[in-house]
Amino acid sequence: MTIGLYFGSFNPIHTGHLVIAQHMVSHHGLDEVWFVVTPHNPMKQASDLAPEADRLEMVQLALADNPRLKAQDVEFGLPRPNYTAHTMDFLAKRHPDKTFRIIIGEDNLRTLQQWARWRELVDRFGFLVYPRAYADGEKRDLEGTIAIDGEHIVLSPAPIISISSTYLRNALAAGDSARYLLPDEAAEVIRDKGLYAFPKGS
Repeated sequence: MTIGLYFGSFNPIHTGHLVIAQHMVSHHGLDEVWFVVTPHNPMKQASDLAPEADRLEMVQLALADNPRLKAQDVEFGLPRPNYTAHTMDFLAKRHPDKTFRIIIGEDNLRTLQQWARWRELVDRFGFLVYPRAYADGEKRDLEGTIAIDGEHIVLSPAPIISISSTYLRNALAAGDSARYLLPDEAAEVIRDKGLYAFPKGS
């Protein structure tokens, strides 16, 4: 079984995440995609995060109707901040019968050399890279990044979904509608628990 690992804070999960994951399952020989909810990414401020249990619940509910997309809380029990290399060691040991591929955005490919043990991750597991949106006049320039060799690093022709969790948090805090941008199940959790300064029960 080949598993795509989609790491993220999912703060909150949005429809762009779901589209990317479904594309990866459909086009890259993956049996499943696991959404690995990260309690604390070392490159992000922990203070910006909703409680990890609430983020996990949003992911679980959003994926409940798709048996090939699964939520994982494996990093909740690992040392923090969470480094991908440590998580991959743990998963490879726990699931020796599975082959793993790591799913990242093109923006993360640009900073991959800053990751702990990045070269080992490339050689041992490989990456599926989805494209990001560019502003008008901005050009894709991957010069100086890790080579896209089509084997260890694959640039996927995934749809470009220009939705960000930051935008959603700001919109919710301002009382704006996030309809069609969030899975309905995630929106209900946000509303019921008053996450992201959204008035509780509104």
